[in-house]
Amino acid sequence: MPDYRRAYVKGGVFFFTVATNERRPLFNEESAVDLLRSSFKRVMAAYPFEVDSMVILPDHLHSIWVLPDDDSDFSVRWRLIKTTFTRSKSMNPSRAISDSRLMKKEKGIWQRRFWEHMIRDEADLNRHRDYIHYNPVKHGLAVSPAEWEHSSFHRFAEEGLYPWNWGQSPPKQLLEMDLE
Repeated sequence: MPDYRRAYVKGGVFFFTVATNERRPLFNEESAVDLLRSSFKRVMAAYPFEVDSMVILPDHLHSIWVLPDDDSDFSVRWRLIKTTFTRSKSMNPSRAISDSRLMKKEKGIWQRRFWEHMIRDEADLNRHRDYIHYNPVKHGLAVSPAEWEHSSFHRFAEEGLYPWNWGQSPPKQLLEMDLE
């Protein structure tokens, strides 16, 4: 078995994929998206970081974070975001929770782990931003990134970093990326 180690770098920039348990479409409900946003805000108040880009899909999300210069602990932030979200009274998973999750006192809302990638340079950052913003199209949820409401694409387009019609015909390298 590989010895996987997370790359903790103070002030690092990281791409994340976080999924719901069994890929349940939890974020089809607007109230769940709102709760996720408020969970981010609460955690960011105590453990600051910048969300560079993000997309929320029904069963997973992708995000790029910029950590403070003196901090490298993205794991505690994800744990707190997941916990804050899960502890809300409005969240109640619809399926039975596995025995293994019950033994660990897990609620069965999130996948146990998340996937991270440390951004290496500007080209890597731009590739991952493109991947994030194109993701709703990749999954057949929208015809173009501009059509997907829960995405930082709108902010990027307003700032002139993307044309509004970007993503209707993506570059080949974007189609070859699979960061699910």
